[in-house]
Amino acid sequence: MSKKFSLIIFTDLDGSLLHRDNFKFDLIKDYVKSLIDEGIIIIPNTSKTEKEIEEFITELGSDLPYISENGSSIHGLNLINTNFPNKIVLSRDKQELIKVFDSKVPENLKAKCKFISKMNSKQQSNIFGLTENNLKNALSRKYTIPFLFEGDKKEKNRLFNILRSSSLTMQEGGRVLNLGDNTDKVKSMNQVLKIYKKVESKIKVIAVGDNFNDLDMLRNCDIPCLVFNDQFKLDQINIDNLIVSSKPSPEGWADVIKMALVKLGFKD
Repeated sequence: MSKKFSLIIFTDLDGSLLHRDNFKFDLIKDYVKSLIDEGIIIIPNTSKTEKEIEEFITELGSDLPYISENGSSIHGLNLINTNFPNKIVLSRDKQELIKVFDSKVPENLKAKCKFISKMNSKQQSNIFGLTENNLKNALSRKYTIPFLFEGDKKEKNRLFNILRSSSLTMQEGGRVLNLGDNTDKVKSMNQVLKIYKKVESKIKVIAVGDNFNDLDMLRNCDIPCLVFNDQFKLDQINIDNLIVSSKPSPEGWADVIKMALVKLGFKD
């Protein structure tokens, strides 16, 4: 069929495109590469670090633009258009964020925040499900600080509100919470689209996720896709036209993309 619009897929990685436990995607690698060959722009939009995403890109064997650390920085837009910037930073450095955290969060709540960077390597490995170089890459953060919270729901909500009033965020992923700046996956996605619309007016956006910190991204795209996650009760997710896979990642990622492409008329 003739190309009627440019298509961008913004996708989470862990639990969405990558297997939730072993982080593999061999079963769908050829499919992902075939989408790129067809001119579809795929942009990982993830809590992962630059080094982790670059490892994924190397394994894929195709250069991709990407967004790291929950919207903190955007990379490689010049791959889409040589006039676009190579890097855009939307976050303050993590040391600045820690200073704000220390000055604004009361001691009783601080005591319930267990920062991963202060744990020993065995504890870190158990939390992330990673070892050696992969663990080192996951901890190589510039803009976000992963932690566990040992308080109750009421205390967690209080912490969230304190951080938000201090222009910080607390993003909830599959394994940890992440302290970050006042940015997120949606803001970075919209920044990319703002730049891309300077050269392309007809754009359709698919967004793929599997967890709580992906839901706003899914609410702000043309075709929202949720990869199976048994943590979710679908009747509690208020997203119109949501496509949901019956399989977990990575097969679930391919399934929702195939359905989305048919829905857009991109594929018969």
